[in-house]
Formats: sequence, structure tokens, C-alpha cells
Amino acid sequence: MQYDEEIKYLKDIIDNELNNIFKGKTGYQDRIFESMKYSLLAGGKRIRPILMLKTFQIFDDDYLRFMPYALAIEMIHTYSLIHDDLPAMDDDDFRRGRLTNHKVYGEAIAILSGDGLLNYAFETMSDFALKNSITIEDYRRNIWAIREISNYSGVFGMIGGQVVDLLSNEINMDNNKLRFMYECKTSALIQASTVSGAILGGGSDEDVERMRNFGLYLGLAYQIRDDLLDIDKDKEINKVTYLTFNDIEEAKEEIKSLSNKAVEILDYYDESKVKFLKNLTNGLINRNY
Repeated sequence: MQYDEEIKYLKDIIDNELNNIFKGKTGYQDRIFESMKYSLLAGGKRIRPILMLKTFQIFDDDYLRFMPYALAIEMIHTYSLIHDDLPAMDDDDFRRGRLTNHKVYGEAIAILSGDGLLNYAFETMSDFALKNSITIEDYRRNIWAIREISNYSGVFGMIGGQVVDLLSNEINMDNNKLRFMYECKTSALIQASTVSGAILGGGSDEDVERMRNFGLYLGLAYQIRDDLLDIDKDKEINKVTYLTFNDIEEAKEEIKSLSNKAVEILDYYDESKVKFLKNLTNGLINRNY
């Protein structure tokens, strides 16, 4: 299967599984289901769940069996977008070409929808771990993956990065603080995907650490590429980015250096197992959207 075909194949499977999440779920709280689905099914590249599944496949081909973890990561990502768009944070009116959640359902329901998706992500993973752990090692890996995902999603990960981002105009930002913000806000959930994939796939401790670093380098390169793409928009709102402290050529060199480090980690594994991830890395750091 060609790279583009495989991307579409995986995205279609993930979208279908996400669409099934709320089937049969009815009750007095129907409004929250509708709101959660509105954002969860609004499109998106599904990069994080795809990263989780394809990292898993380096170590075990039966990756679709662990789809619940991939769906959970996408739910966490979507919750963060709903909350990011709120007036108290980025105050955005549109997301993925349509009105943001709070513009359709109001701020209160949008907040609860984000809360609901975050909680349901952990319900989904823990339910899988409880029902599909046969051996002690199964339990260990299933819970280990949940712990890593929770750490990367929380105050020492994504939420911590969002806090620094919100305060960026108040705390005398510099390169070190910016790097911390990017590691937490962007790389963390990508690392949650690559690390959990390695854990669930049966990778060794060394494999897990390799994929932790792969996710870190990929996430940083991804964010700096975003800064290049959004340079004009960010200047208009005086947003602190990598380009606040570095020029365009330095940003391009850093993207190249980080992506080379990411690919070097993949070189440790059989080429047939990591070809997709190499193509994905190249596609993300060279994207024009």
C-alpha cells in the first residue's frame, strides 16, 4: 500500500471508529453527546492516533486491536482544541472550516464537552485494560500506557504548556521558556502517541525511550514549521513564537536538525517497519498548510 493510500485507510478506520463511540448513547444529556460529536467528527488529520498505531506496528502487526487507545488520544486532542478556542483562551470563531464549539453550543456546553471528551478518553482506555488484560504483563503495559498518556496530557505536559502560552506576554519569554512551552504544548501529545504505541506493542524499555525522543523531535519540528506557516498572522497579534528569537533561516535549519534526529532514531529499526513513519515525518515538516 502506498503512503497516501495508507494514510487514507487509517484515517477512514479511525473516523469510522470515532463515529461509533456514541452509538446507542442516549439520555437527558443528549446535548453533550451532540456537542462532543460536533468537534470530534469535524475532520482533522488524525496524526496522533495514526502515530500511535504505526509506532505499535514496529513491534507487533496486530495494531488495530489497540484502537481504543488511539481513539482516546484523539479525544484528548479534540478536548484541548475545544478549550483552546474558548473566549478565555484563544477566542477563536472557526476551527477546521466551521464554527467553533462554543459558537454553536455556548461556552458552558463547550467547557463540559471538553471535560466529557477528556474523561471519556480515560474511560475508554481503562475499560479496554480491564477487559483485555490476560496476564500480569498485559495489565502492566496497558496501565503503563495510560499513565504515560495522562502525564503527557496534564500539568506536566500539554496543560503546562498551555499555561506558559497564555502567560507568554507576562513572563519575559526567552528561548528556554519557549522550548519548554513547545515541548509541553505540542510535543507532549505526540510523545503520548509514540510512547504508548511502543509500550502496547511490546517494545523494550530502550525502545520506549527511543520513541519518546522520536516524538519529542517530531513535535518540536512540527511546531516550528507551524510558526513559519503562521508568521504573518502571528506578527499581527504580537504572538511569541520561535521566530521572535530566531530568523527564518535559523528556523528552517532547526526543523532540518530536529527531523534528522527523529529519522536517525527510526534508522535503528527495520526499514520496512518504519518507512511509513519516515514518510509521515517528512510530510509533516514540509507541509504547506
